[in-house]
Amino acid sequence: MDIIALIVLLALLQYTAFILIVGATRQKYGVAAPAITGHAQWERYHRIQVNTAEQLVLFIPAIFGFATYANPGWAAGLGLIFLLGRVVYFLGYRKAGKNRMPGAVMTSFPSYILLIGALIGLLKKLV
Repeated sequence: MDIIALIVLLALLQYTAFILIVGATRQKYGVAAPAITGHAQWERYHRIQVNTAEQLVLFIPAIFGFATYANPGWAAGLGLIFLLGRVVYFLGYRKAGKNRMPGAVMTSFPSYILLIGALIGLLKKLV
């Protein structure tokens, strides 16, 4: 489970980096707090941060559930794909909204697999 905890902490560190980027680019793009609209480039950075928060709500409990009730090795592998997907999402979306899809898929599908696998594993244990 230590590897799962490491992956989750890396995901939170990655999210922290996105938060810092959004904060640092507010002045660069002239978007004064608490505004969440303004320059299109800044809005893309902001959406990266917000979408990452949305994804973490699903990912974190799902990876722990999968590791506990299914397979920790597979959970770790799917977690690494999630982390890589967030990087791909960041790099694509910051250039153009249409470029976000490869990273979105690389993030979403591992989370769905983790969630479904955790649920199946728990149900098997309960039955």
